[in-house]
Amino acid sequence: MSPPVALTIAGSDPSGGAGIQADLKTFAAFGVYGASVIAALTAQSTTEVRAAVAVDPTLVAAQLDAVLDDLQVGAAKTGMLATAAVAAAVAEAVVAAGIGVLVVDPVSVSKHGDPLLAPDAVGVLRLAVVPLATLVTPNLPEASSLAGLDVRTHEDMRRAAGAILDLGAGAVLVKGGHLDEERASDLFVDARGEEWLEADRIDTPNTHGTGCTLSAAITAHLAKGATLREAVVAGKAFVTEAIRSALAIGGGIGPVDQLWPIEP
Repeated sequence: MSPPVALTIAGSDPSGGAGIQADLKTFAAFGVYGASVIAALTAQSTTEVRAAVAVDPTLVAAQLDAVLDDLQVGAAKTGMLATAAVAAAVAEAVVAAGIGVLVVDPVSVSKHGDPLLAPDAVGVLRLAVVPLATLVTPNLPEASSLAGLDVRTHEDMRRAAGAILDLGAGAVLVKGGHLDEERASDLFVDARGEEWLEADRIDTPNTHGTGCTLSAAITAHLAKGATLREAVVAGKAFVTEAIRSALAIGGGIGPVDQLWPIEP
């Protein structure tokens, strides 16, 4: 058997709720073989991020070279890249390997408000990583950072999406989870136009890993040959159920359940 292969380039979450661990669980839920390149190490739990350190960029590049020289990667995603040097190394490797399908989740802050991206890395994301993206999946604070404007309303989301497209991204999914609305509304924009995607807003305190899970689900669908819109719609449906099945694990913000489709 030769299953589809998806690659995640992200940070490690030892509590298992987000980052590399969440991505690999999500890939497995879709029957996709998951490969991983660790770009950063964190010491975190459901209650806090105690420490974070970027992996040396040369080792990040070496990991990428090893995986991409050997595996036929159908789609890749980025998560926490931590520093400008790591982001630049990832961009260079993506170009060199000719990765044609890349989902960029511009992780910058943890659920607890801890910074996960150095300030000088934002420029590298904007100029080197985002232009390689098939899809960028920012939440409102991340969209604000990438677009250079304050994103608080639906109209702000539209303007931010346009600004990110102008950076060279193929499409943008601006996530509206931070909006105070009855429904969870995300804005999908590509060269053909815009579409608002809505789902139930689940009332739960346990939302650790939602962004990673969504971008990983989209990546898994793309690796399996779905169109971008199909992957985005299916990814949103998947993360909604993962939130609905969220786990009350630990003493803080519990994780969503990436393995909800699998019977216990």
